[in-house]
Amino acid sequence: MEVIHLNAQSFDELLKSKNKDILVDFWAEWCGPCKMMGPVLNAFAEEHQDWIVAKVNVDDNMELAARYGIDSIPAMFHFRNGTAIHKVIGYKTKGDLAGELGL
Repeated sequence: MEVIHLNAQSFDELLKSKNKDILVDFWAEWCGPCKMMGPVLNAFAEEHQDWIVAKVNVDDNMELAARYGIDSIPAMFHFRNGTAIHKVIGYKTKGDLAGELGL
C-alpha cells in the first residue's frame, strides 16, 4: 500500500470514512528528520497492508497542525475510529515505530 498525501478536506474525509487504523505523519519539506522518515513510512505501509499510512505537510495545512497541537515534527498520530489514540514524535526506525505503536 502506498503512503497517501492529505490536505485538510481529505484528512477529515479519511477519518470519517475508514474503520481502519490510520497512521498520519505531520511533516515539512525543510525538515531533515521528516525526510528520513519517508522510506520508513513506505516500508511500514508495505508491511502493514491493513493500515492506512498518510502524510500531512504542516506548511500547507497549518490549521490541521494547530488542531493537533503540532509543535515538533515529524509527529505521527495513530488514529482509530476517527480518534487519535497515540502520538510518536521524532525520527524512528521501522522497528521502533512498530514497537511504539504496539505492533
